[in-house]
Amino acid sequence: MIQEVQQEVRLVTGAMVSLLYNEDTSTKINLLNRGVWMMKETVAAPAATAGMLKQKMNSRFRRNGIVYGLISGLTFGLYSTVVALAMMKEPFLGIIGAFAAPIVASAINDALAAIWLLIWNIKKGKIKEIGRSLVTIPGLMVAIAAVFGGPIANGAYLVGIDMAGAAAIPISALCPMFGAIFARMFLKQKIDKRVAVGMFICVIGAALISYVKPEGGVENFTLGIVFALVAALGWGLEGVFATFGMSMLDSNIAITIREGVSGIVYIAVLVPIFGATDLFASALGSVSPMLIIAAAALFTAISFLTWYMANNMVGVAVGMSLNITYVLWGVVFAAIFLGDALTPTVIAGAIIITIGALLVSMNPMDLFKKKEA
Repeated sequence: MIQEVQQEVRLVTGAMVSLLYNEDTSTKINLLNRGVWMMKETVAAPAATAGMLKQKMNSRFRRNGIVYGLISGLTFGLYSTVVALAMMKEPFLGIIGAFAAPIVASAINDALAAIWLLIWNIKKGKIKEIGRSLVTIPGLMVAIAAVFGGPIANGAYLVGIDMAGAAAIPISALCPMFGAIFARMFLKQKIDKRVAVGMFICVIGAALISYVKPEGGVENFTLGIVFALVAALGWGLEGVFATFGMSMLDSNIAITIREGVSGIVYIAVLVPIFGATDLFASALGSVSPMLIIAAAALFTAISFLTWYMANNMVGVAVGMSLNITYVLWGVVFAAIFLGDALTPTVIAGAIIITIGALLVSMNPMDLFKKKEA
């Protein structure tokens, strides 16, 4: 467009030079007006084109952010299924006690996820920032958040899946509801009507899943639901502490600290407390479960990275809402790969909780608004 206007300006200018000396006054005035108009177009065209390019880039930026948010939900759903699949392999199979296998699987998963993230930060040239960030107040907040979100929440999450199957996954998605409650208690953030309605919907979905046990009598189903609730509480508390720390640190660094601290606490504290040291050593020497958990850890790392990329591109509220789709992915993957029964109450409850969590974390109309530059 710009080139065409410039070419026409040159033609008009040349014609003006050749005709101004030969034409009458009316013709001269018309030629001058034409030249002035073309010069204005030459100036205006770049600005208009730049505006169109900016709008196109913003649209693409938002579209990519939505894709990253969906990927974060998809990969966390895969993580939930893959790590549960690992616990069906030796040496986890047949372990006495409800906690040893999930604790060891979580310890290895978070440690390997931290390694994947370290490799990513080395590639990005940010490895030195990790040590510097750890000794800051924001780094300490992220470390505290890691304890709530890792050993407490994620450990309870896997115990819940082990006991209650796919039904534990949507219960864990109550974390935005608990996050809103804790934010009200500790950060004095107001709970508006939309959030309150979303919380109420979440409770209905959780009650629906918990009230009707799957056919066939899943052993310890109710206890598994309780552990899934503990996971939601832990992730809600993680959000409160992480809000401060992760707002002042590079997200790649914060996530690496989160996974690293979580893995260390698992291995140094929880594994010995639950008497799972022998199982941990045995698992490290078993090729098949280690490869499966390594894949789960990679999905964990990708989920966190894409989640924070989405937060940056489309905002935290929309990013969180897209990440919550792990509920639906997790239920579907558990049915396909783990053979868990998809009862009508589990399906309906998962959908209801997803809707409620969406309302808690964002205004649904934001999905249809273009992010301002």
